[in-house]
Amino acid sequence: MKQIYQSFKIACSMYSKIPMPKSEWTTENMRYIMCFFPVIGLVIGAVYSGWFYLCKCFPDIHGVFFAAVAVVIPIAVTGGIHMDGFLDTVDALASWQSRERRLEILKDSHTGAFAVIGGGCYLLLSLGAAVMISEKSIWIISCGFILSRSLSGLSVLVFKPAKDKGFLAEMENASDKKIGIAILLFWLCTTAAVMIVIGGGIGIIALLAGSGVFLYYRYMAFKYFGGTTGDLAGYFLQCCELAVALAAVFFDVIL
Repeated sequence: MKQIYQSFKIACSMYSKIPMPKSEWTTENMRYIMCFFPVIGLVIGAVYSGWFYLCKCFPDIHGVFFAAVAVVIPIAVTGGIHMDGFLDTVDALASWQSRERRLEILKDSHTGAFAVIGGGCYLLLSLGAAVMISEKSIWIISCGFILSRSLSGLSVLVFKPAKDKGFLAEMENASDKKIGIAILLFWLCTTAAVMIVIGGGIGIIALLAGSGVFLYYRYMAFKYFGGTTGDLAGYFLQCCELAVALAAVFFDVIL
């Protein structure tokens, strides 16, 4: 039980800005860390939907201001750790260099032009989706934060690491894979069921959008990097959330 609690604290400390008591980041304490990764998505979804319903109580708070805050919420809760991976990956993919050079770019602390362009486009699309949110799509989008982390966590435990050394490889070795995969599949199936029950056809389409991004992520990671990394997992997470949001609001309008 102590190890489970330690893993929970480390997961919250690593993947969010949620205040947590100090923990020792030992191999044993990180054993179940991936099991709690979707909890961060649950927190983001709760804050995101809470902001939506708060604005409904105050009709003057709407439009672009509501959408701007909605876009910032996931970044504020996580501290931008996954957006950092997204930007690094955009730079690496845009370089069209060798696999080794792409991996070097992922570790480079400098921000390239393509990262800036990619980040700007991402935020604009997120803003556009947030402006169109309805009472049906808000729940699907909120579930998307859990869905993306369930799939991202599974990729860490299942996909081959691009490098034998590094934090991701250490985390994979430290994790109890059987328990981690089982818990993440439970998160995934539960979230998918909620999205379908609440959203019906729109929920199914949003799920397909997220699944399509996951398949692309697997193909891209192995073809261009030889496996996955923490940055690539963050890139997928951001793309999955955006795909779910765009699918939810677009098909909510046309269906």
